[in-house]
Amino acid sequence: MNLIVVALAAYLMGSVSFAVVVSRAFSLPDPRSYGSGNPGATNVLRTGRKAAAILTLIGDAAKGWLAVFLAYRVGAEPVGAAAVASVAVVLGHVFPVFHRFAGGKGVSTAAGALFALSTWLGLGTLVTWIVIAVFFRISSLAAIAAAISAPVFTAMLFDFQHPYLFGVAAMAVILLVRHKSNIAKLLAGTEGRIGERAS
Repeated sequence: MNLIVVALAAYLMGSVSFAVVVSRAFSLPDPRSYGSGNPGATNVLRTGRKAAAILTLIGDAAKGWLAVFLAYRVGAEPVGAAAVASVAVVLGHVFPVFHRFAGGKGVSTAAGALFALSTWLGLGTLVTWIVIAVFFRISSLAAIAAAISAPVFTAMLFDFQHPYLFGVAAMAVILLVRHKSNIAKLLAGTEGRIGERAS
């Protein structure tokens, strides 16, 4: 399958914002209107509805996994197609055409994509996120640490010219750019913690 078609299909899959869809199903406010303003599981959790947050997390991760899995299965060049799909699905989540390009930060979707690329890569990055989240209780800090660690794990698992490394590095850059405001808040000591209710 042509890589352009793979990229477009993955982008459209990524454009489905489960934070918005699940919030509507639970009659919750639009997640872009409260808390951090980010349509993601952490912000949905600020409503106090854990089930909605869990469904958001699962949905966003599942679309990342599925986009890469399908690209690998149907692409003429499976490895290259999977790498392209991983970046495209995260871009879809970040700039969703179905939600006026107001998307999330891509963490859950990137996690799903990483697991599809390599189970060990996904596990290594997930463990990094969990360790930082448990010790510091700050989701954005955990996400930033995981984003930085992902290309390192990829380089350890594959060679430096492997297409996956370019895909994972691109995802990491997207996540870090999307966390620019969080980095500023972390430096100022004003970043919110996991589980804080929306004000």
